[in-house]
Amino acid sequence: MYDIIIVGGGHAGSEAALATARMNKNTLLITGDINYIASMPCNPSIGGPAKGIVVREIDALGGEMGINADETQIQMRLLNHSKGPAVRALRSQSDKKLYPERMKNIILSQKNLTVVEAYVKSLVVDNNRIHGVQTQDGKIYASKAVILTTGTFLNSKVMIGSNKTSQGPENQKPSLGLSPQLERLGFTLSRLKTGTPPRVKRETVDFGKTQIQPGDSVHRYFSYYNKNNYDIDAQHPCYLTYTTEETHRIINNNLDKSSMYSGVVEGVGPRYCPSIEDKLVRFNDKPRHQIFLEPESQFTEDIYIQGFSTSMPHEVQEAMVASIPGLEQAQITKYAYAIEYDAIDARMLWPTLESKIVESLYFAGQINGTSGYEEAAGQGLLAGINAALKTDKKQPLILHRDEAYIGVLIDDLVTKGTIDPYRLLTSRAEHRLLLRDDNADTRLMEKGHAIGLISKERYRKYTDFHKQMHDLKMRFKNIELSPTPKVTDVLKTLNSTSLKDRVTFYDLIRRPEIKAIYAKHFDSTLDFPNEIFERVEIDIKYEGYINKARKHAEKLRQQEKITIPEDLNYEDVPNLANEAREKLKLIKPLTLGQANRISGVNPSDVSILSIYLKSNKNQNRVIR
Repeated sequence: MYDIIIVGGGHAGSEAALATARMNKNTLLITGDINYIASMPCNPSIGGPAKGIVVREIDALGGEMGINADETQIQMRLLNHSKGPAVRALRSQSDKKLYPERMKNIILSQKNLTVVEAYVKSLVVDNNRIHGVQTQDGKIYASKAVILTTGTFLNSKVMIGSNKTSQGPENQKPSLGLSPQLERLGFTLSRLKTGTPPRVKRETVDFGKTQIQPGDSVHRYFSYYNKNNYDIDAQHPCYLTYTTEETHRIINNNLDKSSMYSGVVEGVGPRYCPSIEDKLVRFNDKPRHQIFLEPESQFTEDIYIQGFSTSMPHEVQEAMVASIPGLEQAQITKYAYAIEYDAIDARMLWPTLESKIVESLYFAGQINGTSGYEEAAGQGLLAGINAALKTDKKQPLILHRDEAYIGVLIDDLVTKGTIDPYRLLTSRAEHRLLLRDDNADTRLMEKGHAIGLISKERYRKYTDFHKQMHDLKMRFKNIELSPTPKVTDVLKTLNSTSLKDRVTFYDLIRRPEIKAIYAKHFDSTLDFPNEIFERVEIDIKYEGYINKARKHAEKLRQQEKITIPEDLNYEDVPNLANEAREKLKLIKPLTLGQANRISGVNPSDVSILSIYLKSNKNQNRVIR
């Protein structure tokens, strides 16, 4: 008997398995091939807009993705560095060979974690409760909870042109037994589609016709307080090029041969990461599209053509690639393909990612309708944490929308659902000034430590770091500046106007051109790491906006405190609109705040529900 079984060893499964094992749960990870644990069948990178913040949140909660990305990167770059802190995000170019290899070794050496190579045929369910799984060889593994993280393998089919083959990514076997059973249990399934671009051989690319995209000239890290001082000069550059008129002509002349437009594809593709043929159809006014050439590994010659996903036949792909500047003579090492698969309606899940239909059955990753390694890993971590907490009969960990991008992601899924592969965007977070790349530790590390995933040593580093931040802020408040000739001369060198009155450096730093590190001009004894200066600078410069955002978030939080009984009969609530009643019955929101975010539930319906709850005094319940 295991405490928890995880089905699938992708990014969601890896985080779920490590979380439960590190929370002292006897854990079993079942995966088809251990060599594909945390594999990267698509983009060889971690992070990016919004996603990079998710990786930092995973790290702050005690997950592995951030550390793994740091240890196996071949390039690090902070995106939007010149813009405001709310949109900055770190992105690593990962080594496609090293990333899964390191994660596999971490998993195989983890205490309390057993790994079995097998394919799950069915779930063992009795009286609407999970009791384990059965593999294709007939063996039954019993457990108190099960987490399904099947990725894009559920009844998956690979498509190239008019050909459709039953298989998973990278020629792996699909998972065929679970979809029919999930439907029998009452889950609503949908078909989703994603894809991958071709790869070309490095030595056949003419990089002289492209624009080089180097890594940053300073060290960058996803993981808090776990630094890996890599060689900055050894980073591998990426390259920028563009599609051409000839590219567009080839694609438009062969649209009928694309799986997407020939009727072969049944699933709905990603709205924010479409295939190149879909881009041309949807944005036919654009004369060209960006294409990034990204190295997949320091050990292989493969170059990933980012932004060129397609399901065209091989001969058309060859012509398309040859039409791009720099790729005229490029040799394709791996052809592009599309893949479609089954996903569940995530509105059938509680915010803990536990099923509403089968108790102690959790879902995480692309089976919930998401896209991306980072979204999957964040869900896997939360599903693992909550499964472990439930076996201990403890309160779950639910991240609110003002606490984490992971909270935004899960709330969107279980409240609104999705009709195409969900991708996290900065615009989805109404509290994005609070959910910054720099402060995930402040937001979440206390929680990670409380549940046992942040070690005493890392927590000590966290508290020491924040003590230094506090000390530096106090020092800034004690640096008093007057309009003296010396101060005026220093400000002139910093391209800042002279003082009129006496101020502290804490106040001076609010000027846009003044950086925290400039305090050393006025106090040479300031001996703090650069990262401390950077964090303090953001806190002070944006203090007014941050306080305003917190007040707004707290106002919205009041609705989250009004809980809704799980067994509430919405037929008993008078005057609700019919659409609102049906949506509320389907989603079963846990709080008035969640009810307010359901599409089809209007403010008037929320007011009616609020009055009903107050009149019936049904506000006290435990959130699952």
